[in-house]
Amino acid sequence: QVQLVESGGGLVQAGGSLRLSCAASGRTFGNYAMGWFRQTPGKEREFVAAISSGIAITYYADSVKGRFTISRDNAKNTMYLQMNSLKPEDTAVYYCAGRSGLGTPKTEAEYKYWGQGTQVTVSS
Repeated sequence: QVQLVESGGGLVQAGGSLRLSCAASGRTFGNYAMGWFRQTPGKEREFVAAISSGIAITYYADSVKGRFTISRDNAKNTMYLQMNSLKPEDTAVYYCAGRSGLGTPKTEAEYKYWGQGTQVTVSS
């Protein structure tokens, strides 16, 4: 069983930056593919970014490409999402997710473990 805990959300002005963290329990974090999703009220959860196990291949949604960076530190069992040039439309609850195995999963159904979410609010 893996537990994921997000942190780092908050209120920021448009154009600002935030860094989200996702701390994972367990001893096999390095073997997990990880991802970030976000959700606003009344909408489905949306894929943001993913990072593979092993050599840490990354993949981004078009809406965040060039502004967000996903990374991981396996020694610390932690994944990050650096968010720059934030826009009001980035406002959402951000969730981290994980699953064992290879690849950069891009759909909710591909992930087994989820965090509780952290709120990001970008003011205009």
